Amino acid sequence: MTGYSKLPDPTYRDTVLAPLFDAVKAHYASHMSAINRAHLVMLCETGILSGGQTRKIAGALRDIDREIDIDALAFTGEHEDYFFLIEAELIKRLGDLGGMLHVARSRNDMEHTCFRMALREKAERMLGKILGLAEKLTAKALEEIDTIIVAYTHGQPAQPTTFGHYLSAVVEVLIRDAARVESALLNVDRCPMGAAAITTSGFPIDRQRVSDLLGFRDIALNSYGCIASVDHITGLYSAIKLVFLHLGRVIQDMGQWTAFEVGQLHVPDSLVQVSSIMPQKRNPVAVEHMRLLASLAVAQCDMIMTAMHNTPFADMNDSEAEVQQNGYKAFECGERALSLLSAFVPACSIDSNRVIANCDSACITVTELADTLVRDEGLNFRQAHSVASATTHSVISAGGGLRRGFRAFADAFQRETGRETKLSDDAYEEATAPETFIARRDRPGGPASSVLEHAAKSDEKKIYEIRRRQLMRVSDRRKAAASLDTAFGLLLEG
Repeated sequence: MTGYSKLPDPTYRDTVLAPLFDAVKAHYASHMSAINRAHLVMLCETGILSGGQTRKIAGALRDIDREIDIDALAFTGEHEDYFFLIEAELIKRLGDLGGMLHVARSRNDMEHTCFRMALREKAERMLGKILGLAEKLTAKALEEIDTIIVAYTHGQPAQPTTFGHYLSAVVEVLIRDAARVESALLNVDRCPMGAAAITTSGFPIDRQRVSDLLGFRDIALNSYGCIASVDHITGLYSAIKLVFLHLGRVIQDMGQWTAFEVGQLHVPDSLVQVSSIMPQKRNPVAVEHMRLLASLAVAQCDMIMTAMHNTPFADMNDSEAEVQQNGYKAFECGERALSLLSAFVPACSIDSNRVIANCDSACITVTELADTLVRDEGLNFRQAHSVASATTHSVISAGGGLRRGFRAFADAFQRETGRETKLSDDAYEEATAPETFIARRDRPGGPASSVLEHAAKSDEKKIYEIRRRQLMRVSDRRKAAASLDTAFGLLLEG
């Protein structure tokens, strides 16, 4: 007869148990220690264990934390997992009393609490970086409030706007993304402790007390849902995915704008690499790295969603340590993308000469010429559009620029209306200037500087409010950690 009758089978040990043990060492050991201490405080305060019992267990937990070098631990198979290793240490030091810490709890609620504690730390750090990027982009938008760029639609030059206007649009989306991450984070920030395996416990436990000591904003209520639901995971990764899906589109624009044929975005030498063979090349490969990192973050988020698909609504390993630690790569790649983008955009500048040349040769101010004809010449818009279109075709065919196309415009106007235009050459040039185009678009959301300044103030307020709430949450968790230390210290004192 072949095979192994006692856990662990060597292959199972190497492919499952050892990697999971290492995952706990890397991500969850400190959270498990906090859970042990909080649960013990609750057992004492509710009278489930006596003061003398909890004092001895507290001392043993303190000594284990001090004496065991977690980083040096290796999985041997002697204990099934990290939980059983710690419990074995307690029993070794305290005898049967060491087994009493596990009264009214399970590895199920402990593990799901560990996962939430790790996720909220990572999500808060990422949210901070998202807000940091939003702050930098808002500052850059104000710096570039009058810097003209060519805006593209369908890959073609469309209308002039400003770099500040473009960045303000990015900031609006980023703020909404930050709000989605914050909302998802609040769902993560609920404590499963007390759910035990599935149905809570027959002991008079105080779930809220444990939740408070661990710094959660509330308990996760339904005990079955505590160990079966995954919407706090899928919700968070969905929100994170949207951040990088949306930023990826912006990064794509950066790549297009740096192309030689467009050339409106100048990337400084500090963010440019050269070719090993082609002396003329300036490769802004930072754009490619940002795009890749954003895509990797999106892919890792999709991995989480796929792993959860068609799993049973129950406690199962598909949502636990293996997939959890793989999901953390989304945070790693995403934070690198956020850091690089936070450095990249402020360092870049707009090549104004190239922009003005492209504006004129692509005739992208001609929409304002049509509007001017409606206002000053009394044409209906379709007539004005026809004159502007004919002017554009003539100018581009002649290889000239729109602002020097008064003669072509006057001829088109005569053909369309049967009369001469009232516009002078100077009035025509003013109507086709990008500065005029932008200044006249001073409605809410437009690119005029007065409008953008108001938008920036609104964005700064929204960013501040999300940041303020985050700082309050972090402060509350620090206070909770201090309360846990105090309560645990009282146990030690008996």
